[in-house]
Amino acid sequence: MDPTTRAMFMGSAGAGGGLPEIGEFYEGGYFAGLISHTADGNATHGLIVAPAASGYNGESPLQWKTSTTSTSGTSSTYDGAANTANMADASHPAANYCAGLSIGGYSDWYLPAQYEIEIAYYNLKPTTTSNDTNFGGNPYAVPQRGSNYTAGDPAQTSVAAFQSGGAEEFNTTGFSPHWSSTEINSSDAWLIAFLNGIQGGAGKSDGQYVRAFRKFAL
Repeated sequence: MDPTTRAMFMGSAGAGGGLPEIGEFYEGGYFAGLISHTADGNATHGLIVAPAASGYNGESPLQWKTSTTSTSGTSSTYDGAANTANMADASHPAANYCAGLSIGGYSDWYLPAQYEIEIAYYNLKPTTTSNDTNFGGNPYAVPQRGSNYTAGDPAQTSVAAFQSGGAEEFNTTGFSPHWSSTEINSSDAWLIAFLNGIQGGAGKSDGQYVRAFRKFAL
């Protein structure tokens, strides 16, 4: 975030007039970090993860799409709200679930894009398991990350509620894949595993974990 933007934001957000802390309850959910839609290291939005009790589908898997066909307007790697707007219907169970939520007076929940959900992994990693070092670069993160994870970076989050066994943790059972809203091709969409950060594609008709996000502009 550039100094001017940060100064403007300091007067309007958070209980103390500044950015919320990672994992702090804020605007209907929990603050998960900053993203730069301009991919230049300057934050444009803050990301919020829905509470587990009301925005995680009971941690029951959902399909990305009920058929293996392309969905136009779902290729963004950083704007899940835009992707979700193009697939908030019954043929896209994961996105439709998120778009239908109303939590804490907010109804602008969406299925996060590839790099949005990766930011949540980086900042709210539940376990002490070593990261998969084939992944981790994120040009939209703030600060930008141009290299992959190391085995120990990111480390387990210090936010107790998001650690393994905590009330807000991301599920790490088995492979623990979570859908993003980013389409890869007609058959596959992008996902990330919260056990170790492995990322890749999976068949759209597969059932994967789904947790809603929302964002606020800076």
